[in-house]
Amino acid sequence: MNKETVGGGGASVDLLDLTEALYRDVAEELASALQGVRRGEVTEAKAAVSAVKDLRTAFQLVMEERTRVEKLRKQIAGVATGREGALDFDLARAEIGRRLARLRDAEGR
Repeated sequence: MNKETVGGGGASVDLLDLTEALYRDVAEELASALQGVRRGEVTEAKAAVSAVKDLRTAFQLVMEERTRVEKLRKQIAGVATGREGALDFDLARAEIGRRLARLRDAEGR
């Protein structure tokens, strides 16, 4: 299971368990609404549609947030290792030296 810090408070919360609980709740609402529809209760059809929309919205929000977190993790990891997002001055210095050497060689021809 994935433990994540939520809200910056330092509390570790199992997001997978929370997400599964949310899906279970909405699925129960949907099942209840479908039973009402089968009994001919038209108002339950609206509840079923609402439950499906809630489930879809929750899924989209979870996936968007997951994408944001992964992007942030990659950015932080890149900066921490000095690869992505950080300037490599040694590499830049070597490249400048290489280009200057090529200009000097071309000038002497």
